[in-house]
Amino acid sequence: MLDDIRQLADKFYPRMLELRRFFHAHPELAFEEKLTSEKIQATLQDLGIDFKVMAKTGVVGTLTGNKQSPLCALRSDIDALPILEKTELEFKSKYPGRMHACGHDIHMASVLGAAMILVKLRDKLPGSVRFIFQPAEEQPPGGAIKLIDEGVMEKPAVDMIFGLHTDPNIDVGKIGLRDGVLMSEVLDFNLSVKGRGGHGARPHDTVDAVVIASQLVTALQTIVSRNIDPIENAVLTIGRMSGGSARNVIANEVNLEGTIRGTSSETVRLVKARLEKTCRNISEAFEASFELDYIAGYPVLINNSDANFYITRAAEALFGAECLTYLDNPGLGGEDFSRYLEHAPGAMFRLGIRNAEIGAVHQWHSDRYLCDEKSLLYASSILAGAVYSFLNHQK
Repeated sequence: MLDDIRQLADKFYPRMLELRRFFHAHPELAFEEKLTSEKIQATLQDLGIDFKVMAKTGVVGTLTGNKQSPLCALRSDIDALPILEKTELEFKSKYPGRMHACGHDIHMASVLGAAMILVKLRDKLPGSVRFIFQPAEEQPPGGAIKLIDEGVMEKPAVDMIFGLHTDPNIDVGKIGLRDGVLMSEVLDFNLSVKGRGGHGARPHDTVDAVVIASQLVTALQTIVSRNIDPIENAVLTIGRMSGGSARNVIANEVNLEGTIRGTSSETVRLVKARLEKTCRNISEAFEASFELDYIAGYPVLINNSDANFYITRAAEALFGAECLTYLDNPGLGGEDFSRYLEHAPGAMFRLGIRNAEIGAVHQWHSDRYLCDEKSLLYASSILAGAVYSFLNHQK
C-alpha cells in the first residue's frame, strides 16, 4: 500500500505543482479568498469528492471509504499575507502587496495531492476523510473558530486530525516532529496612550504621549527578561507605533500594536498582568491615561503523541527514518490549528522546504520566501499515509 502511495504521489506531482503555482500567483487575504476557494472547489469536484462552502470562503470536502467511521481530517489554511513579493519566480504574485509568504500555497496543494491519492485508495479505507480548507489563519482570531462554530468537527465527529506547516529551517526531504507543545499561545493587543497635545515649544503645558509611549516600549521589554523564568519560552513585541502630526506639535495620542507569545497559558497570563500593571503605573506617573484592547489569539498548539505515531509510521515507511527530524524546542509562532485540537486529538508536522541552491532559505513572512516544490511529494505522501495508517488502526 505504501508503494502505491509513493507511485500515486509521483503520478499526481505535476498536478500538485500546477495547483501550487496557481495559488502562489493568485494570493488572497483573510476571508477574501474567492478565487482560491473556487479553485479548491473545482479540484474536489474533478476528484468526485463531495464538498460544501463554510465560513464564507472555506471549503470542506468529504471522502467516504468502505465505512463511514472512523473519520480522519486533514487541514490546510488558504489565505495569504499583505506583503509585496520580491522573488523572481515566473509565477510570482499577480497582485501587488499580496503574497503567499508562509507556505499556504504548498499546504493547499499538498492536501489536495493527498486527496488525489486517497481517492484512488477509497476501497481500502475503512473510514472517511474530511478535507478542511480554512480561511483567515493569518488574521486573529483566525478562521478556525468560524469553521468549528459552523460544525466542521461534528456530524460525524472527527476522530483525529492532521496538519502541516512549511519550515525553511528544515531541508527538503525531511519533516520535523514534536510531541506536546509545538507552537505558542498568541495574545495580540492594541494600546492607546492618551496625553494632552500642544505646541512643541511649550512641553510644560502638555502631557506628551510620544514620550510616555517611548517609556512604555522600553519598560515592556523588561517584562519577559525580569519576570519570566529563563527556562520558559515567552516574548512581548511591539510591532507598530504611530502618533503625532507635525514636528512642532506635541502629540496627544500614540497608538501601539503588539503581541504576547508563550508556550504555556500561565506564562501568557503573567505577561498580560505585568503589561497591564506597567501601562497603569507609567500612565499615572505622567498624568496620562491609556486604553488596552485584546484581540482573541490562538491557544497553545499541543501535538498528540498517538497522532504523531501515525505520521512517524507513514514517514518512516515511505521515506526511511532519515527523513525524520525531532524538534527539541517549541516555536513562538502561533497557529489556529490549535483550535481543532481542542475538539479532537491530532498533530501538525513541520515540512522541510529549505534548499540553499535555489535560495529557499528565507524565513516565514519574508518578501523573498521560497519553497522547494519537491516538498509536495513528501507532504502529500505522508498525509495520505498517516490517514491510511490511522483508519486501518495499525498502531
